[in-house]
Amino acid sequence: MESMKRIFSVLVLSMIVMAHQTSAEESKGKDLINKVCTMSPSRDLCIQVLSSDPMKSPTANLKDLAIISLRVAANNASGILTDAKKLINDENLAPDVQQGLADCKETILDAQSQLDDTIAALLQDSQTNAKVWLKAAFAAIDTCDASIPGDDDVLSVESAAFRKLCNISFTIVGLLAKPQLF
Repeated sequence: MESMKRIFSVLVLSMIVMAHQTSAEESKGKDLINKVCTMSPSRDLCIQVLSSDPMKSPTANLKDLAIISLRVAANNASGILTDAKKLINDENLAPDVQQGLADCKETILDAQSQLDDTIAALLQDSQTNAKVWLKAAFAAIDTCDASIPGDDDVLSVESAAFRKLCNISFTIVGLLAKPQLF
């Protein structure tokens, strides 16, 4: 009798886990975006970012959403690079500030490349490598922030926005790595 109870408990637990996984797999598009973004520290930004691809967003699965968020973050990095190049050429800035901007530009370029590597890892279904590349991008953001004195200049503000975008990607990659949590 005791073994029958154990078998029944295992069967019920298996059915619950399978139903939960099936539910996550069946969620797509707007429903999935809303579920994912409830786990993001920047919920409204998350919804905006994940809904930004008119072709993919409506039918996106979790991997699609990760790639959408990474592309948005990479585009944001491009904007930071453009602004950094303009600021570096400002003759009114002190040489140490110009050097900090140059260092920041290089690390954001690295971060942009690491986001591309994250996408490549996801396309190969390697969530572990994707997390590694995303963590490297975060380290590059930290290095950029440390290169620029103060926190109210244009690049510092843009860097904070870039970090939020990367956090959205990190949340989704984490869900891909452990779908049973979702």
